[in-house]
This record gives sequence, structure tokens and C-alpha cells, in this order.
Amino acid sequence: MMNQYLDFEKPIAELETKIGELRDYSTDSVDFSSDIQKLEKKAEKLKLEIYSKLSRWQRTQLARHANRPYTLDYIEHVFTDFFEVHGDRNFRDDPALVCGFARLDGKPCCVIGHQKGRNTKEKVHRNFGMPNPEGYRKALRVMQMADQFGLPIFTFVDTPGAFPGIGAEERGQAEAIARNLREMAMLKVPIIVTVTGEGGSGGALAIAVGNRVLMMQYSVYAVISPEGCAAILWSDGAKGPQAAEALKLTAQDVDSLGTVIDDVVPEPLGGAHQDHHQAATTLKEYLLKHLAELEAMSPEELIEQRYQRFRAMSEIEEPK
Repeated sequence: MMNQYLDFEKPIAELETKIGELRDYSTDSVDFSSDIQKLEKKAEKLKLEIYSKLSRWQRTQLARHANRPYTLDYIEHVFTDFFEVHGDRNFRDDPALVCGFARLDGKPCCVIGHQKGRNTKEKVHRNFGMPNPEGYRKALRVMQMADQFGLPIFTFVDTPGAFPGIGAEERGQAEAIARNLREMAMLKVPIIVTVTGEGGSGGALAIAVGNRVLMMQYSVYAVISPEGCAAILWSDGAKGPQAAEALKLTAQDVDSLGTVIDDVVPEPLGGAHQDHHQAATTLKEYLLKHLAELEAMSPEELIEQRYQRFRAMSEIEEPK
């Protein structure tokens, strides 16, 4: 996978280019190992400095990084025996949502998640990770199957939002999302949600009604994208960085609310795109920890806990 660097990562890119050149020029007679070690230490220090001071807009850019692991990458590293299910039994399949069954440490489970693309062909095929109503109907069909067989459900959220096209609206986009929200609330099995990249509006929430909601360290979760917010408030989508600050959409911001998410999952230095395997290994530990806690609860307790966690997100202030 070819390295892609964001604007604020350019100093790191320059150092890593120099390290790569020295490695290429190293031979048995010419040894640059000491110079390489010095540059590697310098690069590590620079990474710590840069990533400890990221703005909300820069974290949003990391959440959208083209090399960031997507649902199929996490399935490859976290689960085994994955079997994908296609179609909503009504209109067609939706490649923007991957749905199926797998095993987590040998235990059967259901896995659902948004899937973006890395090259132009994949992006078009996956509709940039923006599901149509048939995608949400497919997800609900698979979740109801999991409920029938008592299988825990793991969902992975990474979408700028549901697809806003005319065809999607004609086929019942809003109704499909609303039905998912209602039905997920009443499922009798554990549901663990992980926001892996972008958690955008109802397009994310339609598969995010869970007993536990986790966020990767550099993921974002908000009612609208920064560009969409800027376009509405200031009629200028270029003011996305300003909107990102106002939205407070980072994992750390959302965690500080105390009711929306349960854990922030650490990522490798520089983001999950730097090391898919390490990011997935850490996430697997968190998934197993939360699953063990939820498995001790009865179906009735799972439904009640899910209900109470979303009720707790609302605050009412009595007039003085």
C-alpha cells in the first residue's frame, strides 16, 4: 500500500523519504545504519510532537485517510470464517454496507459495516461508503437473523452519511433508517458498535444503536460533516475547519460528554492507517472485553440497558 501524507504530515514524509534513500544506498561496503537510526528517532519524536497537537479538522482528515482500515480490513484481522450476505430481498444489493456472519475467537457472530473504496473504481462501486435504503434493509435483515439465532452483533461505522440521491429518497431512505433505529433497539442480543472513521449523521446512527459504542482514537462522530455544516451556517463549504471546531466531533470530545460512547480505542502512532494489524489487534481486545460484560446480561436487560443509554443522552433544563 502506497503511503499517502496529509499536509501536516509533510515534515514526517521528508524524513521517511531520507530514511528510505539511505536504506536503498546501503551496501555491504557502505553502512548507513547509524544515520538511519538517528533519523528514525528524529521521525518518532516529530510524530509524537505533531500528533499530540492535532486540531479537530486535522483529526477529521485522519479519520478520512485513504489508507485507513475499512470494515473488510477489520474483518480480515479480527474475525475468521466470514460469510457475506447480499441483497435486501426487495430491490438489490448495496456494496456500501458489508453484512454477514463470522467467528470471533471461535464464537459465531454477526458483522456489519460501511465500506469505502481506495481507488476510483472501488469508490464508485461502494458509493463512497454512503448506503442506499436497500443497504439498511439488508443490514436489518442480517441483524434479525442474528437475533433469531442468539448471535452477538458487531457493527463498524465509517460513512459521511446516507446517500442523498433522488432514487434513494424515492425508495424510502428516511423510512429505512427510522425502521433500523426502532428494530435495533428491540434486538435481544448484545450489540457492539465501533466508529472506525467517519460517523456521519443518520447514515451512521442507522447501524449504531448498541449496548456499547466505541470510537477509534482518530475517528469523528457528528450530526453533519464539517463541510455540510459550514455550507448551511456560512454558505461556504470551505469553512470546514471552522465548523469542525464548533462541532466538537473528535473521539475525545464525544467521550467527554459521558453518555454517547463507552470507550476510545487507542490507535498506532500516527493513526490506524500506519499499521492495520496493530489497530485491529487492539480493537479486538476491546471488543472481547465488552462482549464478556454483555454476555452476562439477559435479553431483557440488554434491551433495557440499550434504552436507558440513549435516554440518558437527553438533558432537560427546567425554567427558573
